[in-house]
Amino acid sequence: MASEDLREELNCSICLEVYRDPITLRCGHNFCRKCIDQLLGTQDQAGIYTCPDCRKRFTSRPSTVRNKTLHNISELFHSSQAETSTDWICCVYCDLPVQAVKTCLQCETSMCERHLRNHNRSVQHILLDPTASLENRKCPIHKKILDYYCTEDSAFICSSCGLRGEHQDHQVEPLDELVKKKQEELRNVLDKVNSKTEQTEEIIQNLYKDVPKIQQRAEHVTKGIDEMIEEMKRQLENLKEFLIRDVVTKKDNSLLSCSDLIRELEKEKEELLVSKLHLEELCNMADPFKLLQEEKQSGFPDGVVRSCVPSYSSGDMDLSLISQTLHTTLANIISGMNVWFYTQEPADICLDITTAANNVHISADLRCAPYTAKTQNFQETAQRFQICQVLSTISLASGRHYWDVDTSNLGNWRVEVCYPSMARHGDESNIGYNSKSWTLRRCNNEFLVRHNADCFMLPHVTVCNSLRVFLDYEAGQLSFYDRGDPIRHLHTISATFTEPLHAAFMVCGSWLKIRESGDKTERI
Repeated sequence: MASEDLREELNCSICLEVYRDPITLRCGHNFCRKCIDQLLGTQDQAGIYTCPDCRKRFTSRPSTVRNKTLHNISELFHSSQAETSTDWICCVYCDLPVQAVKTCLQCETSMCERHLRNHNRSVQHILLDPTASLENRKCPIHKKILDYYCTEDSAFICSSCGLRGEHQDHQVEPLDELVKKKQEELRNVLDKVNSKTEQTEEIIQNLYKDVPKIQQRAEHVTKGIDEMIEEMKRQLENLKEFLIRDVVTKKDNSLLSCSDLIRELEKEKEELLVSKLHLEELCNMADPFKLLQEEKQSGFPDGVVRSCVPSYSSGDMDLSLISQTLHTTLANIISGMNVWFYTQEPADICLDITTAANNVHISADLRCAPYTAKTQNFQETAQRFQICQVLSTISLASGRHYWDVDTSNLGNWRVEVCYPSMARHGDESNIGYNSKSWTLRRCNNEFLVRHNADCFMLPHVTVCNSLRVFLDYEAGQLSFYDRGDPIRHLHTISATFTEPLHAAFMVCGSWLKIRESGDKTERI
């Protein structure tokens, strides 16, 4: 009784529940903060506020003070109620407290595992997880079990509601059948969720695998940038040295020419001074006979006067001309950077005649592969292709390499790479049409790149009959270039290579020729 009295004392007179954040009015009465705030939000016509308990009137909204003591007591009560509500339900048939495992909705009893077995032998009732309250499981009107569902009103009903009540003509379904149907729908959704989860997990794992590749690619690109910048610096330093050396040479030549001219003019100046004195003497001579006699013997020295002043070249040391040279050379350097490839070692590609199909003729230098309609009757081996294909003798398992291929104007051909484990017979032996090979193909003057089921049509047609294949094994990059003027990038394939790669070629009514390998570093 004491606990019930305490429970009553902790009730808010407005909501009739245990206080939540209690506050006190000036009159001394306590209320939930939310309850009294809502009530004080309204006032009568005279602007008067009233206490709900003592009806004391306030001409202005009364101030409130939080009741800390009452707040702590009410919180302790809420906590004890929550702990009590989570206690397990006891079996009604056991003499000692034994935890129930199920509650029968029809019998309104909770049972342990042992009594549940006996219950299931006799009747088939609806069993729920252990619960102490079954009121929300029964119809409030007919006091029967809610075992039907009205789909029109989205309401749980009993059998009487469906037969005689307000749901009489509505579409109703038994709960057990509706649950089975909903569970089946949920299982279908769950299957989709599981499938989507597996796909998402696979994508995540692939992304995790891509992280080191991205880092490696970034390191590779960074290294390439460093190499290109260093190469540009080297060429700029060479250009600087060349221009300065050219200016110095022109300066020396100009100074030498200027010095020679100065010596020549100094000598001429001395001769002119002698002539000047002689002429002045003649000009002052009063004896006509002597003047004419002197002229007859030595003549007047007017021949020492040059008709024009000599000049010399400054060596074209014009900054505007040097600027034009610099601009042209820089453009050539930048253009060279766009087509510059550095390889760890030259790719000396030769054709392996033991892999050539009977319709592929291999030249004596093992570099040219024309198609032939005449079957050559090669010895049948496990490595030989049945269709018009041939591999290189060497395989590439690391580093960066390139090789150049000349192609015919007519016919179909493919420039390819593949793993040595690729099949040589059947459908899987068609390079580019399986997971172990990659190809650039020309067919009917259309160009496409193919790997397994992936196919990419090039948006433009190359007009050059010379290609470059560039392989960066660690970075997983296979690139194709048109070796025209200027060189043009066609397409780059990204992949993770797991085996050594062979250069491969296919000819059908066409021919392909591998160019001789260039230097370790080549620019075209």
